[in-house]
Amino acid sequence: MTSRTKARLPIERILRPFQEFARLEASGGIVLLLCTLIALAWANSPWAESYWHLWETEITIHVGRFEFSRPLHFWINDGLMVIFFLLVGLEIKREFLVGELSSSRKAALPVFAALGGMVAPALIYAAFNRGQATIRGWGIPMATDIAFSLGILALLGRRVPLGLKVFLAAFAIADDLGAVVVIALFYTGGISWTYLLYGAGFLLALAVANWSGVRSLLVYSLLGMGLWWSFLLSGVHPTVAGVLLALTIPARTKIDAEEFLRQGRALLAEFEASSRDGRGILTNEGQQSALHALEEACELVETPLQKMEEGLHSWVAFGIMPLFALANAGVTVRGENVVSALQDPVTLGVLAGLVLGKQTGITLFSWLAVRTGLAALPASVTWRHIYGVGWLGGIGFTMSLFIAHLAFGSSPELASAKAGILVASVLSGLGGTVILRATRAEPAESP
Repeated sequence: MTSRTKARLPIERILRPFQEFARLEASGGIVLLLCTLIALAWANSPWAESYWHLWETEITIHVGRFEFSRPLHFWINDGLMVIFFLLVGLEIKREFLVGELSSSRKAALPVFAALGGMVAPALIYAAFNRGQATIRGWGIPMATDIAFSLGILALLGRRVPLGLKVFLAAFAIADDLGAVVVIALFYTGGISWTYLLYGAGFLLALAVANWSGVRSLLVYSLLGMGLWWSFLLSGVHPTVAGVLLALTIPARTKIDAEEFLRQGRALLAEFEASSRDGRGILTNEGQQSALHALEEACELVETPLQKMEEGLHSWVAFGIMPLFALANAGVTVRGENVVSALQDPVTLGVLAGLVLGKQTGITLFSWLAVRTGLAALPASVTWRHIYGVGWLGGIGFTMSLFIAHLAFGSSPELASAKAGILVASVLSGLGGTVILRATRAEPAESP
């Protein structure tokens, strides 16, 4: 069997999108780490003042009498991060339609793991901050950073089975869904029902566009901007608009695979026939017509959801998330700060919630799902693998930092939360790596 034949095996065609996704997340995780280190070094350098002043730089949109001015930090956290949440929403929708969350049997294990990975950390944080105003930060240790966690699995290579990578990706996406619900329900300010009604109008328009078969991503983007603006002024956090927009992006093709193959073969034959007169493609109208028709067929066989998701991945992985880390990961590290942080209930709650709560909740709830017969372990995956992934679940970072800003704003508790997130993420990443490197996969059953 030649290498070309092997590349065409059905299983490889099925797994290739996931493998490309994992590679992209791994590369993005490396860039994210570099930006985190730069932020920490900058915030503790002689030029630290320039770091803090940069993010407070005012950026103004001025059109006629309309003027909207906000600091750079706002445009990153409440603007660009909406695109991050849009991508999260697209991934959630895809997983529910055709992925690991598409059936109750498939979804049981990652959903139970995500539920345990949210409940246990929140309870541990609440225990450290019981009776204090800082209990508002209970949502901080609930999140898992998919870029860092998948990046570590990618670096481990063949030491971990593919089923474990699929499980972690599905678990992290279910975890993101839980984080979005928490943000929408518990980290929303005062509600302006007028603007919320405007937002409902834009959401209805998006749903009608989907129902009527509109496939232009420009239409959805323009309506999505209106939805973002309405949510921003309504008091509901605008990043929720990104997820709601994702749910309205069509996931249907205009033509099926069989029709595409029929059209494609006919158009390629037409292209070949038109090339016999010896003219180049620049002057050959027959070839140009066949190419344009083939491009149109490619558009019709690809779903808008798939097209948008693929288009956003690189921008989010290598642009938006690293910029978010650069703007939010800066923590001033001094001797007295370290001592006070180790005594701060916010730092201790976040640290214990991510490091201890995640591994306990993910492992325990996964065991319950399998024990009750609702789910089964993926092929070649052992309980030691699940426990190792439980450690990796403690890498909160992006979403945890985001919720920390919602919970504490610019108060001193924000620095304590950041310190807990960064330390916990390092410990969880190292712990998960050590456990998974020392774990062997069970031999897969013969087909």
